[in-house]
Amino acid sequence: MDDMPDPTAILATRFGFGLPDATAQSGGVAGMLDALSGEDAGAALWPGPRLGGVLQVTESYRMARRNYRLNNTPEARHAKDEWNARFNADADAYLRRTLARAIDSPDGFRERLVWFWQDHFTTTPRRVEETLISASRTDHAIRPHVAGRFADLLRAAILHPSMLLYLDQVFSVGPDSDVAQTKSIGLNENLARELMELHTLGVSGGYTQGDVRQLAELLTGLVLTGRGRTGFLQRRAEPGAEQVLGRSYDGEGIDPIHAVLNDLARHPDTARHLSRKLAIHFLSDTPDEAVIDRMAAAYLANDTALLPVYAEMLGDPAALSTTFGKVRPPMEIIAAGMRAIGMRGSDVMALEPRLLRRHVRVPLIAMGQGWEDANGPDGWPEDAETWMTAQRVAARISWAMQAPTALWAARGGKQRLPDPRRVLVRSLGPVASPVLQQAVTRAETARDGVGIVIASPEFNRR
Repeated sequence: MDDMPDPTAILATRFGFGLPDATAQSGGVAGMLDALSGEDAGAALWPGPRLGGVLQVTESYRMARRNYRLNNTPEARHAKDEWNARFNADADAYLRRTLARAIDSPDGFRERLVWFWQDHFTTTPRRVEETLISASRTDHAIRPHVAGRFADLLRAAILHPSMLLYLDQVFSVGPDSDVAQTKSIGLNENLARELMELHTLGVSGGYTQGDVRQLAELLTGLVLTGRGRTGFLQRRAEPGAEQVLGRSYDGEGIDPIHAVLNDLARHPDTARHLSRKLAIHFLSDTPDEAVIDRMAAAYLANDTALLPVYAEMLGDPAALSTTFGKVRPPMEIIAAGMRAIGMRGSDVMALEPRLLRRHVRVPLIAMGQGWEDANGPDGWPEDAETWMTAQRVAARISWAMQAPTALWAARGGKQRLPDPRRVLVRSLGPVASPVLQQAVTRAETARDGVGIVIASPEFNRR
């Protein structure tokens, strides 16, 4: 591995879902950046519903459940059951599309970036009826901006209904607002704190508790309208100007909130926090400070544009290192495993719900990464130790030995599982060690051989 001459396998493994990777094969780093500058191929292949449709289904589901609780009639029960089935199918569809895009998109780097920023702006549903709203943030707030400016990404993610629900912003009112004078509702600092600590400046950023408090007051007035969209209600907003990081923000409506988000996006601490987080996710748990410096400088020099930041990261020598020190999280393992055996996005979309649960949802939980179920607003961990406990490694091995055969059989027809030697070459290429090659060759069955590939250290690292 140390003498590996072809960077294709390295780029595909470190920045995508493994071989084959169309963008890595058609121009290396330059091809990856060109693809990011173009059409979102994954979304074009597997488009999702508009936000309005998501909100309509969510409200219909909520009302059907409420009506059944109030009117326990056969008609109400039938309507509740119908909307429950529709709601669950739509929730499954978000998981299906995520995997289908990872499998089919010729731009694996974009898909990985979508997953990274989705995790950076983590939300999880507090109530069942918030499931679709939370999942929808990826299509409506994250994907459109992963190759644009972080300032635009920040605004879209923070003001998405899922974020206002998850961090309780919908329950926050200014202490001296009109609403606070008649209702016992107070200020909630959750969104302000995570906005500074996680989404922009970082935990070591130069802000104080006073800044958090002032930002929380500035964010008051943000509400969800009757249609479930983000709006602003002046009666809930704290009157007067707020001072955040030494700057005064005043005025009515949502404009002061837009202004503070823009300023937070352009802050030097934000540049370093984001650059470090990207480098840790894609390059190494302990990235070189020099590459972080270059990425942060590119970010500030280009008004928060992300493409120049990615270019600095991809151009660093660590990007082509033959040492793969990062562990693939469970979702990546399942997506890469499906690609390795030759599944297509259409196979995932057609998978029976019980099989999706048995071979995707349940294994994700066993491996430690339940779908849309991060433990907190800081998202999923990066360290290998979290993912490679004895129990979670056992779950990975179990999935590798059992799921490929079942998933392949679910495609229909009489085709047998692909030859493990082909799976090895297709998914790992020169990354595979001689020991792994020998083990696959000696496997007694195709099931065992494919399982050995997917359970191998080479496949589980990037």
